[in-house]
Amino acid sequence: MNTNMPSLLNNQFAYYDVIESIVTALDAKDTYTANHSRRVGGMADLLCDYLGEKDSVKATVHIASHIHDIGKIGIPDHILNKPGKLTEEEWECMKRHTSIGANILKKSEALKSLSDVVLYHHERWDGKGYYGLEKENIPLEARIIAVCDSIDAMTSKRAYRETLSIEYCKNEIQSNIGRMYDPRVASVAVKHFEHLLSLKVVS
Repeated sequence: MNTNMPSLLNNQFAYYDVIESIVTALDAKDTYTANHSRRVGGMADLLCDYLGEKDSVKATVHIASHIHDIGKIGIPDHILNKPGKLTEEEWECMKRHTSIGANILKKSEALKSLSDVVLYHHERWDGKGYYGLEKENIPLEARIIAVCDSIDAMTSKRAYRETLSIEYCKNEIQSNIGRMYDPRVASVAVKHFEHLLSLKVVS
């Protein structure tokens, strides 16, 4: 991944203003998704610390985690906010949010280096994700976000179900190590599970 970001990124305040503007735009479309992205960001920052990742990885994860679902701006409201199970056709439409998000970021010189992380954050370690990437072919930053994304999704109340128990969610992550999730990333997440949950941003 290209870490030579243009001048906008060198101005930290301007750069984070851009990110906050994106999240605010998403909030206008879907409050759950915007708040979800903030919570994933909080967990992902902490997980990077536990993993001992280098600063460049931590910086990319921090930014990408806050905008990983930006493509949901392009998903019709009746699908995005449907209270029941999606049909197969609706699910295929929902899955397009990763490519929509990546294409949005590619339009920006400041953000295009994050496009692969957004595109591949629903890949699985076993290659059974959206695009069939597997193991270390999936960007590390996307693998980190994927674990935090799942944790927050399971521990948040949705229109179609109540919040799942912490024990259930922890077991789900544990049982999918080496299947859905990077073994190293997910093992560290399970070890520090309760602390990660305590970092969920309250919005």
